[in-house]
Amino acid sequence: MTVRSKISRRAVTRQLGAIAGVALVGPALAGSMLATPRQVKGPFYPVEEQADTDLDLTLIQGHSKAAMGEPLLVRGRVYAANGKPLSNALVDVWQANHHGRYSHPKDLNTASLDEHFQGWGIVRTDADGYYQFKSIKPGAYPLSFLGGDGWRCRHVHFKVSHESQSELITQMYFDGDPLIAQDFEIAKAPEAQRHLLIAKSVHDDASGLPLYTFDVVLG
Repeated sequence: MTVRSKISRRAVTRQLGAIAGVALVGPALAGSMLATPRQVKGPFYPVEEQADTDLDLTLIQGHSKAAMGEPLLVRGRVYAANGKPLSNALVDVWQANHHGRYSHPKDLNTASLDEHFQGWGIVRTDADGYYQFKSIKPGAYPLSFLGGDGWRCRHVHFKVSHESQSELITQMYFDGDPLIAQDFEIAKAPEAQRHLLIAKSVHDDASGLPLYTFDVVLG
């Protein structure tokens, strides 16, 4: 079996350039923008070194199999609070696998690990403030193994930083997920701002994948 090629950064730059200024990601607003709500970092930020932390989380370099689960794209733009797009912002993302388990020594979830899922990626925004990465839709997981009740809905963790701004840690949720209504973490965000954390999808013609849009405003 041949090794599948990962998405190249050059290809992503071309894609981002093609959508710059299109309503899909949204232009910067005149004046101030509403800051993205801060969310908890959580206990599963990666602590073990990885050789591969690029923008394609579905395939680890050198592996012949892709990660299990529903592949998708996440694309967005990073702004300062004054509406200025931020180039070269660091976008650090991590998430659970298809089964709802993190590749982390402290994750006591008994769900299966996926040795082909990268789980952690680091990208930088381009000259116009855009970023993109490919992943899979993370699984929800029960809070019982953390000593709680209920479930954490599907989510992706973000840590976004720029030399001119304060670091922001937040989470992206998936529009239509029925577990959002009972999730205790998104409930901590001000009700009027929760929509800023929920990403909606469209069909991406270039890749054939669902494309979720998630803009981040550093405040």
